[in-house]
Amino acid sequence: MESTRIDRWLWAVRLTKTRPDASQACKGGHVRINDKPAKASATVVAGDRVRARVGDKTRIVEVVRVIQKRVGAADAATCFIDRTPPPPVEAPIARRERGAGRPTKRERRVLDQFRSQH
Repeated sequence: MESTRIDRWLWAVRLTKTRPDASQACKGGHVRINDKPAKASATVVAGDRVRARVGDKTRIVEVVRVIQKRVGAADAATCFIDRTPPPPVEAPIARRERGAGRPTKRERRVLDQFRSQH
């Protein structure tokens, strides 16, 4: 069975921009293999579930193919299955037009009436 270091695999499949970034993510505790914290030297094999927090996003991927050298984006996408859940839907925030100023008394009454109904 083929295996490779997790920091190398994260870099090879383009989940991180550089290999040192992948190592730092592992060192900071932002990478887990099968729900266990992973050091940079931990090995990854096909079938493993990898959770990696890169920047402000958390990606959950299932390893399909283990590679050691960085490949193009199209080839990299075939090496894992993205299991990341979709982001939660947020309610739209009502905003006033820029430069519209403070609401008038009438507009405030309408807003208060609307807020009390919902």
